[in-house]
Amino acid sequence: MRPMRAAAFAALFLWAAPWGAAAEDVTLTSRDGSVEIVGTLLGYDGEFYRVDTVYGVLTVDGSGVNCDGPGCPDLQAFVAEFTISGARTIGEVLMPALVEAFARENGYGVARLVWDDAHFRYILTDNASGRDAARIRFRVTSTAEGFADLLANEADVVLSTRPVDRAEVQLASEAGLGDLSGPRRSRIVALDALVPIVAARNPLQTVTPETLARIFAGEIANWAELGGPDAPVALHLRDPASGLAGEVRRRVLAPAGLALAAGVIRHGDNASLSDAVARDPLAIGIGVLSELGNARALALEGSCGRRARAGAATLKAEDYPLTVPLFVYTPERRFPVLAREFLAFIRSRAAQPVIERAGFTDLRLDAIPVARQGERLAGAIAAAGEEVPVAELQRMVARMSGTARLALGFRFEFGGTGLDAQSRSNVEILAQYLERGEFDGRRLIFVGFSDGAGAAA
Repeated sequence: MRPMRAAAFAALFLWAAPWGAAAEDVTLTSRDGSVEIVGTLLGYDGEFYRVDTVYGVLTVDGSGVNCDGPGCPDLQAFVAEFTISGARTIGEVLMPALVEAFARENGYGVARLVWDDAHFRYILTDNASGRDAARIRFRVTSTAEGFADLLANEADVVLSTRPVDRAEVQLASEAGLGDLSGPRRSRIVALDALVPIVAARNPLQTVTPETLARIFAGEIANWAELGGPDAPVALHLRDPASGLAGEVRRRVLAPAGLALAAGVIRHGDNASLSDAVARDPLAIGIGVLSELGNARALALEGSCGRRARAGAATLKAEDYPLTVPLFVYTPERRFPVLAREFLAFIRSRAAQPVIERAGFTDLRLDAIPVARQGERLAGAIAAAGEEVPVAELQRMVARMSGTARLALGFRFEFGGTGLDAQSRSNVEILAQYLERGEFDGRRLIFVGFSDGAGAAA
């Protein structure tokens, strides 16, 4: 064994073996016979072997070696296998729809095998040979479970309704999975929104974020305080393990410095939450736009009086304050070619109509004529103080006249100079449009804005 020579065609990665895979001994020998690597085969992705050796886990280019031993794969019958785990919100409908669309787009046959509500598998078949090309396993539970599966080497792709948290980043780094908070470890596949929901018979139409926080903290416990009947407010949320429930705590309650009230009625999925609220005129919940059911979403009213309703345009531009990006996280690991092609497909043009049909907001770059921005301009004018004279407002309107606002915003994390997760994704989207020449011959104007705190200068 010559470890220095072996390093010439080996790289160090950590991979997760697919569920059910068996590890067996192999010997990899360089084409000229001068280098030999002995170890336990942990995986093969159609191009590279991953072998556990006395020197650690090595990833070896299959084109440079011959494989001998009981664990050697059949190179002609290689099947790409990977496991997707995580949020039910993404995994129940959206990702299966994208798998099926990917199969159609690339000429694969597709079959779905179901074990139970949380576990199913897709088999993609090469139509020419009739052989399996890929086996994609799904475990649809929660965001937290998805990251736990990744850390336990039981998943390759995580579906998440929230950004990865610090503890998960630390554990992933210690497990050799890379920095999950890095820009190359996540991609946004679609958008959804947290929405306060009531029954259709409930007269409430709008609520401020502060009032919503006080309701779910139990400070407002009677509908009489909201202009309704003298009756207690029934609170409904997703189950505590849900990533969406965590987002309610982080984005609704935490900014107001409040904690969740006791006695909240919990639901295991978004549909049952919406159904329960729709049946009870004395209930209020925080659900998701993609699964409103028969419930009615309330508009959020800002401090300047503007009402933000959740919709495709307001989600894409992050004008709606409780927009929820739907993330796909992948570790720093080499994937089979077909898996890489699928991950590229979910951000492609062909995927966008699929995302829309599945009930989510896609990532297409819509344009909104400035003539339809009257409420926004009126709000800016109404909020302008003595430091912003009429002449400056007129200059702004003149500069923007005849333009269209792209449903694409770049917003910064609170109190910092870093872009938030959706905005980092928007940079990639804009770059792709520029690279394709979609704005050739046109002028792009970046229009900045801020809140009203502090001096205008």
